[in-house]
Amino acid sequence: MPNKRDALTLALNERILILDGAMGTMIQQHKLEEHDYRGERFQDWHVLVKGNNDLLSLTQPQLIAQIHREYLAAGADIIETNTFNATTISMEDYDMASLSREINLESARLARAVADEFTAREPHKPRYVAGVLGPTSKTCSISPDVNDPGYRNITFDKLVAAYIESTLALIEGGADLILIETIFDTLNAKAASFAVEEAFEQAGVTLPVMISGTITDASGRTLSGQTTEAFYNSIRHIKPLSIGLNCALGPDLLRQYVEELASICETYTSVHPNAGLPNEFGEYDLEAEEMAQEIIDWGEQGFINIVGGCCGTTPEHIKAFSDGLKNTAPRTLPELPVRMRLSGLEACNLN
Repeated sequence: MPNKRDALTLALNERILILDGAMGTMIQQHKLEEHDYRGERFQDWHVLVKGNNDLLSLTQPQLIAQIHREYLAAGADIIETNTFNATTISMEDYDMASLSREINLESARLARAVADEFTAREPHKPRYVAGVLGPTSKTCSISPDVNDPGYRNITFDKLVAAYIESTLALIEGGADLILIETIFDTLNAKAASFAVEEAFEQAGVTLPVMISGTITDASGRTLSGQTTEAFYNSIRHIKPLSIGLNCALGPDLLRQYVEELASICETYTSVHPNAGLPNEFGEYDLEAEEMAQEIIDWGEQGFINIVGGCCGTTPEHIKAFSDGLKNTAPRTLPELPVRMRLSGLEACNLN
């Protein structure tokens, strides 16, 4: 097996790599109903499953493969597996925790087959599969009960077990790297990172890891309260291939945090913002060309190494990013002074 980290590092030093866009937005365009989600296999399932997009890797694999193709045709170098909510924890919402491994495995196989299809056509531009680990529907460091601050609805160990199962399936399915994304709770990210290392040891394989956090609003903090630099300090010891930001905000509001991350991050940076903020109908209005103007400026300012789109983005957005950045040099990794870099809710850097 070729060393994926070396190949990716070489590519990242040459150009800005393009990540794909939103999966959910593309699925919504097909206006699927309950019977579409169920397919033949789950037609008698005892719980409503409409909205379980990850299940579509089993019931509508051709649709998921086609979405991958559209993003690759638009210029994406990296496509994400359809596994954002595929952990046992998130699948419990549909009483489908037992299907978690199968969904992760088949989602990775789908993405692998399509990526290989495009790489065979264009060997000079290999395409990569990022096995996605989402944040789950629970948070390990915050109580969901305002009347009981000490209560938790999930434990670190349960998160680790769920993430190990998903990671092993993603590896088996052919993922080139693991993407821990949309992290709103740093403790969840630590559980995922620990689980990934455990899975690597069990599988006898080590893949590059990308980590992407979420600044939830204009406060500039994650849901668990950390600033961008504090989040970075919390996870830098993992030595991932890239650290980045995604979701929640559009590129205009996210810009200052992208700039900050670019100045403090010792590894590559990744960003995939939403297509603006949702309107009153929950839809995203920022068009491809308008969004690309901000993304291209990020590239020209030296902020980014990997860029794509989150909620509301489509292949049109990704094509606009790819076309606009094709002649733009990637961000150069900074040489930072050696300091003790600690964090709570704020960063604490000591000489």
